[in-house]
Amino acid sequence: MKFSRVKGVHDIYPPEVYVYQKIEETSKEIFRVYGFKEIRLPIIEHTELFQRSIGATTDIVEKEMYTFNDRAGRSITLRPEGTAGAVRAYIENGLYNLPSPQKFYYMGPMFRYERPQAGRFRQFHQIGVEAFGIAEPRMDLEVILLLQALLKRLGFNSLIFELNSLGCPECRPRYRERLIEFFSQKIGAFCSDCQRRFEKNPLRLLDCKVPNCIKERTDAPSILQFLCEGCIKHFEKLRTYLEDTDITYTIRHDLVRGLDYYTRTIFEIKGETLGAQSAIAAGGRYDNLVEEFGGPPTPAIGFAIGMERLASLIKTELYDKGPKAYIAFLGEGAEKVSMKIAESLRARGFWVELGTGGSLKAQLRRADKLKAEYAIIIGEEELKRSVLKWKRLSDGSEGEVMEEEITKVIS
Repeated sequence: MKFSRVKGVHDIYPPEVYVYQKIEETSKEIFRVYGFKEIRLPIIEHTELFQRSIGATTDIVEKEMYTFNDRAGRSITLRPEGTAGAVRAYIENGLYNLPSPQKFYYMGPMFRYERPQAGRFRQFHQIGVEAFGIAEPRMDLEVILLLQALLKRLGFNSLIFELNSLGCPECRPRYRERLIEFFSQKIGAFCSDCQRRFEKNPLRLLDCKVPNCIKERTDAPSILQFLCEGCIKHFEKLRTYLEDTDITYTIRHDLVRGLDYYTRTIFEIKGETLGAQSAIAAGGRYDNLVEEFGGPPTPAIGFAIGMERLASLIKTELYDKGPKAYIAFLGEGAEKVSMKIAESLRARGFWVELGTGGSLKAQLRRADKLKAEYAIIIGEEELKRSVLKWKRLSDGSEGEVMEEEITKVIS
């Protein structure tokens, strides 16, 4: 019987996996200097956690969650995003008792049942950060600077940064009333999902991706016209910080994000080559979620990066490198010495591949196919003189060296 992948998932193998490794390694370096520490969260959580945090009328909860009952009849969901689990862990483990801010990052698979397309899978991978305990916009700036630093380190310098504010429970109700008034005059032109959500959560109409719905909401009122004094001050202070640090941004009035827990600052970073589904990273504040989950009042902010989309924009060949050295040997005595040298070099941290015997020409051909940087050649003549021949495959330069000096050549 021949097996195939489940629809919407994918295997990540060399050389593509090297790009993922590079993203992960670079992320950890950046997170360390910004003081973010790793947190490892369960892949499964109680379904209510996501229903409560993400919102009952969101696409994720209504259509996309992988939910099942376990043997005890409890409703369990494969995590569709990371923030809800991070907030649950923050409260359940009493991390709010530690000095603020508490700053975490996570990496791993998420699951959403949606139509597979470019850069979008049903099992996908995210890197996310969450910072708890600081309400001031300087923390907004810090996570944005962190994200910018990470993307720059990965070679991105011209991404699109979009910004908006979603206000707070004080000012958002007035905006909701104005949206209902605006959409009520044209709701018949919207898709069935938008029509169903209109009464319960009109903000969701601003997040719909149906082309006609996007067209119909073009003149929708901006929430920035309804912000309370506190939200205005927060948003303007953040804008000042961004301009002082030379971060170029645009204000996008219909940016609301697809999750209900956001308050005040929200943002997206997009790539120019992925079409309509172009967001690489997105995030914002969720200042009320910790308290809603039963914890103490705790402001918080975070973002998540879609690794599949990010990886698709990075050239695989940049990281598709072969071993540092390939050891070709001729004869039984040379084979024994080759094995000893290979282990000695590996102990020093070098990636070394051992030859397969046979003709020298065939072994060097294999070294070239493996993209080895150096070929080390050991035959009977080299054994007699206690030397190693070496050849740099990129330019053909070659020479001889004593065995104990080989690391000076290949380093």
